[in-house]
Amino acid sequence: MKIFKFEVDEAFAKKHNELLKDSGRLRLSGLIMGLLLVIAGVATYMFIDDTWRITVGLGLGLFGIMCAIVGVVAARKVGTAQELYDRYPLAPGVIVEVNERDMVLMALVNTNVDPKSPPRWAATLRTVTAIPGITTRTVGTTVPVAAVSGQVNSNEREHWQQITPMPIAWGTPDQEVVDIARKSVPQEQWQMLERARKRLTDVKATKFDLLVL
Repeated sequence: MKIFKFEVDEAFAKKHNELLKDSGRLRLSGLIMGLLLVIAGVATYMFIDDTWRITVGLGLGLFGIMCAIVGVVAARKVGTAQELYDRYPLAPGVIVEVNERDMVLMALVNTNVDPKSPPRWAATLRTVTAIPGITTRTVGTTVPVAAVSGQVNSNEREHWQQITPMPIAWGTPDQEVVDIARKSVPQEQWQMLERARKRLTDVKATKFDLLVL
């Protein structure tokens, strides 16, 4: 699998890329949690008349600062939209389920941490609310994506345990770029994905919505 290089519209991606929105919510949650814990620590120190108020107040405050730092660092680690698309390989995706307010996207991905190893194919899912350029949400609509790898298990470091499909259309308003990405995916991979659609229920039953085929 190869990286699909294109010029990402950062403003457009910030508006449409739901993966970036997830990281933004993570940062905001960390900051809010941290602020609340610091306030609780200060309140404990000021208003509770007991010998352990300093210990508890300081503990809450430090834990709050740590939560805020973790939230900010984790969000920054995700990187910019351009960095994401430049880092992760192109993969075929398809809409497999349409709901009232969202839709489920399935992608064919390689779970090998080492990209030089023979592919170990899997089907992965992500629920999305919208994909620019798709006005009529229809099961079977093909969607080229970047396969964003997430984490590995300490007992199995050779394979990704979680991979998230990120539509190319989240990074550019130019549908011609999306079409080029779609054509850049080998036909045999589209065919494998089409066969994998029949195993939607099996994929949903896995812990991280990732089923090795």
